Amino acid sequence: MALYPFVEEAAASAEVRAVYEDIKATRKVDWINNFWKVLANHPASLKQTWASLKAIMAPGALDSRTKEMLYLAVSISNGCDYCTVSHTAAARKAGMTDDMLHELIAVVGMANETNRVVQAYRVEPDAKLIEAAKGPKA
Repeated sequence: MALYPFVEEAAASAEVRAVYEDIKATRKVDWINNFWKVLANHPASLKQTWASLKAIMAPGALDSRTKEMLYLAVSISNGCDYCTVSHTAAARKAGMTDDMLHELIAVVGMANETNRVVQAYRVEPDAKLIEAAKGPKA
């Protein structure tokens, strides 16, 4: 159960309704999900969070499906059920298949396993890996 009530569209202030309309238009949906309805209890947080998410998740060097799958992977690792469901739906809308989801979950599991082993052994990165991670020199 959420700590604060959902701010439904009919009861929203003009400021909140404007953000809701932008969310619906940007996402090409006809409803507002519960995350935004709870954030609307503090309109400044709603506006800031939506603006940041809209900018970061817009297509760029990474396409929308890749961004949604990355968001999903982090949500799984963080144990956020709401975000996992939300971004699974968004990734599917962007073209993620069942096979892609299964592989993503396998990668998340493997990364978490090996990350914890590396942390337990306190393994330092190799100098060659550090250089390779820097990418090509401009």
